Amino acid sequence: MGNCCASPASSSEKRKEKKKKSNPFSIDYAVNQGSSGVNGGNKLVVLSDPTGNDIGVTYELGRELGRGEFGVTYLCTDKTTGEMFACKSISKKKLRTTVDIEDVRREVAIMRHLPMHQNIVSLKDTYEDDNAVHLVMELCEGGELFDRIVARGHYTERAAAVVTRTIVEVVQMCHKHGVMHRDLKPENFLFANKKETAALKTIDFGLSVFFKPGERFTEIVGSPYYMAPEVLKRKYGPEVDVWSAGVILYILLCGVPPFWAETEQGVAQAIIRSVIDFKRDPWPKVSDNAKDLVRRMLDPDPKRRLTAQEVLDHPWLQNAKKAPNVSLGETVKARLKQFSVMNKFKKRALRVMAEHLSVEEVAGIKDMFQMMDVNNRGKLTIVELKSGLTKIGHQIPDPDLQMLMEAMGMVLWTMESLWQL
Repeated sequence: MGNCCASPASSSEKRKEKKKKSNPFSIDYAVNQGSSGVNGGNKLVVLSDPTGNDIGVTYELGRELGRGEFGVTYLCTDKTTGEMFACKSISKKKLRTTVDIEDVRREVAIMRHLPMHQNIVSLKDTYEDDNAVHLVMELCEGGELFDRIVARGHYTERAAAVVTRTIVEVVQMCHKHGVMHRDLKPENFLFANKKETAALKTIDFGLSVFFKPGERFTEIVGSPYYMAPEVLKRKYGPEVDVWSAGVILYILLCGVPPFWAETEQGVAQAIIRSVIDFKRDPWPKVSDNAKDLVRRMLDPDPKRRLTAQEVLDHPWLQNAKKAPNVSLGETVKARLKQFSVMNKFKKRALRVMAEHLSVEEVAGIKDMFQMMDVNNRGKLTIVELKSGLTKIGHQIPDPDLQMLMEAMGMVLWTMESLWQL
């Protein structure tokens, strides 16, 4: 499961009646709140053919590796061979609607459907018990993409080209087999191990869908910085993955996202405008070929945008080994490090929220956020956040509240953090 940012029509209509500008990334959690009875009170069965019902017979779950909207990923060891894997455990308590359940089924179906590929994490086994669905996957312990870049002493355009080629090859493989990823971002790429030659792998298909040629989708999903303009317009196809890869390429070359603003409403507007800045450092020293590829991957018209194959055929990637090997500068590395640190802080903040609050309480906070955010600024102060928590009868200690704010690296608690819980 990934971050779903859909906004049902009924919710939009209510906001229009209030003459407020709707937030393009909002979720109406009031819809289907009675979905805990989605199976009419019967035992919830998610998977039709799991490997088994008791994961403990074959595997031993260890320390937590990561946490997402619906699940927690643990280190997982095969009791017989000692081989280590990653196990994504999805709590059934968090599968509140039929859509949530179908999302899990689709994620498993897609991972089973895609052929073995050196840059796509493989699914080994699936288990389901009364409390959770467990997905046993290949373990990637080489760290995140940006961490590896920052750790290297010399970061160049050539290195960015090699990474971009890998990412677009994954996109091409997915599209070839009728899969649209819909959530490509740096955090979803990990290195298989700590060796210098380790393969870079995509690890999350929680928002991916099967598609047919010419089919168009309307659901707003993904991570704001990486969304294509047609996603916000609710009419899109697999071209969105090339856009997201283009955003990653832009970040790889200069250290910051191409479309940025202080609020998610502002980010959406910047994406729609699609004005790309090639003036700031280090763009003047980046090759014309690289900038041409960025422009063509970030073309706001999906019909003109390059396909994955066309990206791979572009001169900059065809001659990746000949791309400039001149350092992009310490500024870019510093920006990438800051970008990576902020993502880790956000995950830490989400973990604190998840530990303190139930699913229902989180949903209540989201509803209250919208009520308190009367100016639709997309921001709350720490005092407003504490007041909102108190009103639903839940007290979080001041040190933890402060840590949440500090973990976001800003004075204000932004909507993005709540939306991704």
